[in-house]
Amino acid sequence: MTKVKIAVIGAGSIAWSSTVVHDLLHTPTLLGSEVYLMDIDETRLKRVGAFARKYSSELGVDYKFHLTTNRKEAIKDADFVVNTAMYGGHGYYEAMREISEKHGYYRGVNSTEWNMVSDYHTIWGYYQFKLALDIARDVEQYAPGAWLLQLANPVFELTTLISREVKVNVIGLCHGHLAYKEIAGILGFKPEDVEAEMIGFNHVIWLTKFTSKGRNLYPLLDEWIEKKAQEYWRKWRLSQRNPFDIHLSPAAVDMYKRYGLFPIGDTVRGGTWAYHWDLKTKQYWFGPTGGPDSEIGWMLYLAHHEWYSSYLERLAEDPRMPIAPFFPASRTDESLIPIISSIANDEPATYQVNVPNDGAIDGIPNDVAVEIPAEVSAKGVRRPQGLRVPGKILKSVLWPRMLRMEMTLTAFLEGGRQILIDWLMLDPRTKSEKQAEEVWDAILAMPGNEEMAKHYRG
Repeated sequence: MTKVKIAVIGAGSIAWSSTVVHDLLHTPTLLGSEVYLMDIDETRLKRVGAFARKYSSELGVDYKFHLTTNRKEAIKDADFVVNTAMYGGHGYYEAMREISEKHGYYRGVNSTEWNMVSDYHTIWGYYQFKLALDIARDVEQYAPGAWLLQLANPVFELTTLISREVKVNVIGLCHGHLAYKEIAGILGFKPEDVEAEMIGFNHVIWLTKFTSKGRNLYPLLDEWIEKKAQEYWRKWRLSQRNPFDIHLSPAAVDMYKRYGLFPIGDTVRGGTWAYHWDLKTKQYWFGPTGGPDSEIGWMLYLAHHEWYSSYLERLAEDPRMPIAPFFPASRTDESLIPIISSIANDEPATYQVNVPNDGAIDGIPNDVAVEIPAEVSAKGVRRPQGLRVPGKILKSVLWPRMLRMEMTLTAFLEGGRQILIDWLMLDPRTKSEKQAEEVWDAILAMPGNEEMAKHYRG
């Protein structure tokens, strides 16, 4: 058992912070640790603090929670810094998406091939990149040697950026890979009996190993597609309520047929424009909701997120309602707290992480963040070497996505308007250079984007 200091930056989201708190309270190897919950929104922060203290009191668990709006206070001398902060909240990005659509860019200028995810903000995420880099530099200055766990999107871009620009131990985390468990369950296998390996970039990962007790499950997946998929889709189209229920959607199966490996988790939300031209196209490939990134699916997600947050707030504030019965009796499948425990207590274990490649996947530069299974302990991250994906995936999926990432980082680091125009001149929605110029002029003129406009206009 090791006591550590954990700083959670952007802790005001009670929906996410409740999971962090829950998993921590069910981790006896970190008992007595100090947890600094930091957010610039004091009202939201107090609600999260009330939840944490009430829940820990119910369970009789010794963790010390501190609330602060001062980022440096939270980070100073921390052993682990968790960045979950999203600049501006969803409303800020919805405003830019609305402007984009008025100029002919369905679902926003930020949506491009292999990145259709609504909260994975790349080319228009200037402030998000600046915030993440500032947090990383605070860790470098005030908590040298600490581990920075990057959970806020875009994990691919931000993990790559931070590892290049700041001397800090950084690991990017995402839970999308857990979708393999749902696939295994539909095939009739217990997830705990299944061994899966998924590699690629965050939100672009592919199932390179899928076995149960030594048995290759890919032939059974092929059989399911041939004999059961149509009936599954028929019932699914009649009953789909959750826009994230897409792991065995027609889009997922079509990607498998195109590229030779099955796409996992958020990978299914990307793909080419063949799946995303308009709402009707999205509904064909992702079900009646159009998937989580359609105008329908995304509003369903935001509404559910708001409802769930409000519910947890009431739970925290109502003395008559205990919290414990509404949560699992053990940790969730999220890897954040287990990784902290593995490092703090030098308990080596394998996790799905985003780290600089350093030879892990063949054909990818060493300084590009990849998502891979790797052993994590007090000694750091031990990457496997020489992992491979089929050439079709490497050259027609990963390389194009990597080049978009490099364009984004260049735009953020160097500024200038031309790279924004170049970004859209590669987009099939662009009919003229004038269209690209006008949409960027409108986005940069949006209230609140003054610093961003100065950066890109020079």
